[in-house]
Amino acid sequence: MSEASAGGGGRSRSRTALLLGLGLLLLLILLALGTWQVQRLHWKEGLLQTIDQRTHAAPRPLAEVEREFATTGDVDYTPVIVSGTFLHQGERHFYATWDGEAGFNVYTPLALDDGRFVLINRGFVPYDLKDAAKRSQGQVTGQVTVTGLARNPLPAKPSMMLPDNDLAKNIFYWKDRDAMAASAGLPAGATLVPIFIDADKTPNPGGLPVGGVTIIDLPNSHLQYAMTWYGLAAALAAVLILRLRRPVKEE
Repeated sequence: MSEASAGGGGRSRSRTALLLGLGLLLLLILLALGTWQVQRLHWKEGLLQTIDQRTHAAPRPLAEVEREFATTGDVDYTPVIVSGTFLHQGERHFYATWDGEAGFNVYTPLALDDGRFVLINRGFVPYDLKDAAKRSQGQVTGQVTVTGLARNPLPAKPSMMLPDNDLAKNIFYWKDRDAMAASAGLPAGATLVPIFIDADKTPNPGGLPVGGVTIIDLPNSHLQYAMTWYGLAAALAAVLILRLRRPVKEE
């Protein structure tokens, strides 16, 4: 065998070893991604089961839900009932869509009998009805009772892709509870309940805001994602096996 042939064979074996090494690394990555999606699947199924159990439970007094939140930090979608008086002048407007229409979810402070306040998502209004003067019938006065779902506050902006909240125009792109409360004109030293409440579908006078806008149908595509990653891993494994067997056949 000539030196040229020996050198070419060595380079070929080195290249093959490199390709196989990279292939094995990619295979491990694909398997890890598939396993991660399986784990996410179990987490999502547990979350959906919890949400289903909570949403079908009877409404609980706010004090009970608050105690649970203080203990667990999670009361999302827990039915709650609360009474108080709306401070309509403190409406905060969260940009949203409903039934394909752009507009706002109206968050209004509710003054409780104990002197505290809780932000109530009263529901959706179309974009051109952001001004409360255009829907005065819905600005109910006096003592009211609200039934809805408790929602956890967000610890931070959920995505850098979201615009910053525009407090000057009273347009919120993410639910910053503290900023909403600080800009709502609450009395000095006011204490805010640490959760939101999404009002149910009980109609408001004049039909606005439209309540019951909580999105509960969470997507669960983790099984499809897992099958995709595992399928790619299986295809790559087949390619690697064929590549390993090829030199034997050539010899």
